[in-house]
Amino acid sequence: MIHQYKVEDTEGIISLWNRAAVKIGYKEMNIARFSEIFAENPYFHPNHTFVMREEGAVVGFACGCVDDDIPLGKISGYITCILLDEQRETSDNYRKFMDLLEESFAKAGRVQSDILFFNPMMLPWYIKGTNHHEHNNAPGVFKNSRLYKELLNYGYAERTTECAMYMRLDDYIIPATITEKVKKAAKAGYQVALFDKNMHHDLDTMLQKLGNPLWEKEIKQAANEGAPVLVAAKNGRTVGFAGPIRRQESGRGYFTGIGVNKEHEGYGLGTILFFLLCQEEKKVGAQYMSLYTGNTNPAARIYLQAGFHIVEEFAVMRKGLRW
Repeated sequence: MIHQYKVEDTEGIISLWNRAAVKIGYKEMNIARFSEIFAENPYFHPNHTFVMREEGAVVGFACGCVDDDIPLGKISGYITCILLDEQRETSDNYRKFMDLLEESFAKAGRVQSDILFFNPMMLPWYIKGTNHHEHNNAPGVFKNSRLYKELLNYGYAERTTECAMYMRLDDYIIPATITEKVKKAAKAGYQVALFDKNMHHDLDTMLQKLGNPLWEKEIKQAANEGAPVLVAAKNGRTVGFAGPIRRQESGRGYFTGIGVNKEHEGYGLGTILFFLLCQEEKKVGAQYMSLYTGNTNPAARIYLQAGFHIVEEFAVMRKGLRW
């Protein structure tokens, strides 16, 4: 039997998560983490959350979300997870959950179902071959999972592959080639430094031009709170950013992204920002960095040059709704 989420399902969902999701690669769940990711998340709603029980035990769990302020949120519902006990992993059970999620999205006025990194319900996962080093969010569905295959079979199109990349910071140093790029950019009038509201201006304009609402929200907040953010600037006018710079409790060097306005590309600013970001993360005590990037993104070359390597692949997927 499948029903909408109720508070009394929580303990059973956590138990299921620690049996099934951890096996896939996700971080373990407890009451506090369940509350943060799901129950107390402002994007969580029982209308888009379903629980399967058999003989009183929770054997399946599916969650999605909708909201106008999510990127694409006016047209898309987001699938956060679909989880089944190993003995219940049948195509029929996966499809039951997919049908319920898609129907709930359609009732909310959405015309497509997405599995995408813009989902605000973030699921941390462990990086294989490390001592529980974790990334703060899964940007899609694990490509080596049963769910990935079931989504393909149910009409979801794979739009791109997001490659998760990882690097330890123990021995990281700025290479001489980057020092030369800094000098070359300086000759063209560009400087890269930590944001200083007394020296740098037009941060809002730069972020608006980049067209990423998540970057805009987080970088503006960091700058207002005085959190460290690297910026590229010309005559004090910001034209690019990297950050914010923060050591997470896990030891990961956190950052939301890197961007340079198009009219200022071609001066190596993105590369300089990234390499200096790694250095700043090390300075604040981060032990490692992780990120994800599209498998066709030219920026992957910069990450590999810095010392990152690919550790996992995720599929970004979409299906049009016809309810």
